[in-house]
Amino acid sequence: MRRLLYIAIFFGGFLLDGWSQQVPLYSQYMLNGFLLNPASAGSEGYTSVNLTAREQWIGLPNGPRTYALSFQTRILKKSYISKSSSVRKRRNMASRSGNVGLGGYFFNDRNGAVERIGFKGSYAYHIKFPQSQLSFGLSLVAYQFRLDEDLITLADPGDPLWLNADKSVFIPDADAGIYYTARSYWAGFSVDQLFESTLKIGDSGYDRYVMERNYYLMGGYDFEINRDLVISPSTLVKFAENGKLQADISGKFFFQQMYWGGLTYRTGQTIIVMAGVSVDRFIFGYAFDIGLNSIMKHSFGTHEFTFVAKIGNQERRYRWLNRF
Repeated sequence: MRRLLYIAIFFGGFLLDGWSQQVPLYSQYMLNGFLLNPASAGSEGYTSVNLTAREQWIGLPNGPRTYALSFQTRILKKSYISKSSSVRKRRNMASRSGNVGLGGYFFNDRNGAVERIGFKGSYAYHIKFPQSQLSFGLSLVAYQFRLDEDLITLADPGDPLWLNADKSVFIPDADAGIYYTARSYWAGFSVDQLFESTLKIGDSGYDRYVMERNYYLMGGYDFEINRDLVISPSTLVKFAENGKLQADISGKFFFQQMYWGGLTYRTGQTIIVMAGVSVDRFIFGYAFDIGLNSIMKHSFGTHEFTFVAKIGNQERRYRWLNRF
């Protein structure tokens, strides 16, 4: 049993250290809701490329790190002319778009000696109403768990249990979601790890860990103070199959459609400071997570950088897509 704990401690520390570390964690999800909800793929009508880099607990060796690259687009029925661009993307509606959205998402999530590399492909269907839109989405996911042997030191390197354990495991899964947007508000619900796949790292003992389903409920509202200033409160509630719950309660302001800033309180003693700017078709965002617990005595906080590029300000034609 003592030997079995060698393997269990690495995966147990990863999977049980707060439910949020079982899946990638993002502070600026509002810049790319596609990371949490496949139904938002192509919901704006834009072709959008998003890059996110998150370094958690800077100063601590081998702290959690997440890197994500996503792409999403709306399949055009005939052509599309983008009307405007802003940080508050829900204002933009497709002029002559189709109903189908597609998206892809590559990610690398690392926590200590455990690394997860994966890809997600998403399909979304959008139903347009006069002043709103209802979207449904489904994703197929494939990722690989890997143990970095260079970061693991065993009391007995020749232990046959360790030598026979799988250092790399491939897991298929799926996500699903629904997303509703209107002129001044939005809401969505999604669930990931639908299959609750089993992570098997050995032949006996501590050899199975279930990738539990995680549920996301999000929503927000825009209050126009005047032509230049908009206040936007929003909430993201995340809860896992085992009953663990976490909530992000945010308040953001947008100035002249170009600049934004805000604060988020995340249950579990975390304050997040956010700021960003929109330059033409490009959006740059930054978030700094401040832990209100003892870990801040040993680290320099968590930093997250987001870059978004939106394409769609010129007419685009795809004759072979007219069936949509």
